Amino acid sequence: MATRYWVVSLPVKSSASSLWTQLQEAISKQAFDTPLYRFNVPNLRVGTLDSLLALSDDLLKSNSFVEGVTHKIRRQIEDLERSSGVEAGALTVDGVPVDSYLTRFVWDEAKYPTMSPLREIVDSVHSFVAKVEDDLKVRVAEYNNVRSQLNAINRKQTGSLAVRDLSNLVKPEDIITSEHLVTLLAVVQKYSQKDWLSSYERLTDYVVPRSSKKLYEDNEYALYTVTMFRRVSDTFKTKARERGFQIRDFEYSPEAQESRKEELEKLMQDQETLRSSLLQWCYSSYGEVFSSWMHFCAVRVFTESILRYGLPPSFLACVLAPSNKSEKKVRSILEGLCDTANSVYWKSEDEGGAIGGLVGEADAHPYVSFTINLV
Repeated sequence: MATRYWVVSLPVKSSASSLWTQLQEAISKQAFDTPLYRFNVPNLRVGTLDSLLALSDDLLKSNSFVEGVTHKIRRQIEDLERSSGVEAGALTVDGVPVDSYLTRFVWDEAKYPTMSPLREIVDSVHSFVAKVEDDLKVRVAEYNNVRSQLNAINRKQTGSLAVRDLSNLVKPEDIITSEHLVTLLAVVQKYSQKDWLSSYERLTDYVVPRSSKKLYEDNEYALYTVTMFRRVSDTFKTKARERGFQIRDFEYSPEAQESRKEELEKLMQDQETLRSSLLQWCYSSYGEVFSSWMHFCAVRVFTESILRYGLPPSFLACVLAPSNKSEKKVRSILEGLCDTANSVYWKSEDEGGAIGGLVGEADAHPYVSFTINLV
């Protein structure tokens, strides 16, 4: 599937059908690898020249916005699918592939009546896409909030011993808690383990001899228990910190552990529910926004063709997907069919044209042309 298309319109001198035949023959002979399709633009309401000129000034900016939202939704779909380890599904518009919808475009009269002013159609597309973008932001924020909470919990369970949750590393038999005795948890740097084992009994009085047991070790730290009389625990914590040993606050609670487990399971379920809902919404919204974008492009072709070729509207609109190597040849074919005496005037600055350096890519030709990027 091609991902870059040209939408162009050529002035019709005699009949659109004969011009279409000439274009087909020229493309098949000189650039046979270039797909070519008619782009069906209906007879829209022209309005006044002033309104067309004012609309033309806004079309480029509005097109960038609508195109940007389309790509934003597509990227969100790819991110969501990637997070679940699968490839993104085929994007569709009204049940057909995106490229098929573009190359076989049919105006939706029910959604955008052709008798409506062009400005009204453009504003309708813009406001609809803006609403979709706002909805996307809210949905993504909700999903990312749950995702962040889940990531924070996972970091606590898998991070360094200095910060991670210790509840899944400590068993009930590792902890002694009574009226007079208490077990503390010490986080010791790996290279300081000998220092800890040789000194913990002397950090303060009333430490139970040989009570320190290693429970876990990671790349940086080791986790040890130590048991003592409760009344000297605060002094022991102070002395331990002075020696570079970290005493982690910990209270073994089966209820709290079960609560954390339930919270984790709920967040995982919420994340998957939100991911699935957001993904379904994105697939649906992409089709709606892309359809609106193509209607916008039809208005753009219509408006620019009238401003370029005059009234009454008489032009042939088509869609092409030339390869990089065929671009110059296709441009030459289109220019030849323009039959415009001043076509040199529209050439790019590099080709010696007078206006090429003063206008954008969309206008640097003697015919209407702009690019649609699907990705």
